[in-house]
Amino acid sequence: MNIMKSIKSLIDRIFLFTALTMLATMVVVIIVQVFSRQFFSYTPSWSEELSRLLLVWITFLGIAYGVKAKLHIALGLFVNMFPKSVQHIFDYLSKLLLIGFGAMMVYYGYHFIVLMGGSTMPGTGLKSSYLYASIPVGGLFIIFYGVELLFKKGLHQELNNEKSEA
Repeated sequence: MNIMKSIKSLIDRIFLFTALTMLATMVVVIIVQVFSRQFFSYTPSWSEELSRLLLVWITFLGIAYGVKAKLHIALGLFVNMFPKSVQHIFDYLSKLLLIGFGAMMVYYGYHFIVLMGGSTMPGTGLKSSYLYASIPVGGLFIIFYGVELLFKKGLHQELNNEKSEA
């Protein structure tokens, strides 16, 4: 079991490092774009496209991170009106729907990559499939973290109005 935890921890660290590196790169590219436009009246042709590519990747990875950290909104008010046994059923069903959504992202994202594989992005010259690969990759992480949530209680963070005593 410790091997599984260490593998999962490694995946989590690589995932977070990749997303944060993409975010930092996007910020640098946008700063370079704005600086060069304001001071040199020149905008690199690749800068807007690269920042858009990174934004799409950060978005899909962020969705998966939100699943991992239970940051997405939930309609607990409606579910909390039911008995605990029914609440557990709703909780389990919502996790299964989440995993199904991730599977749909993988399936249709793959088809979209194949469909767009022949085109290239004009500014960078990269294949358009690099942009659309974020969909199935995000879906894989949603499935990964969704399966992990199957073994935890709740799908969202519990918020308490109580103030902790410091």
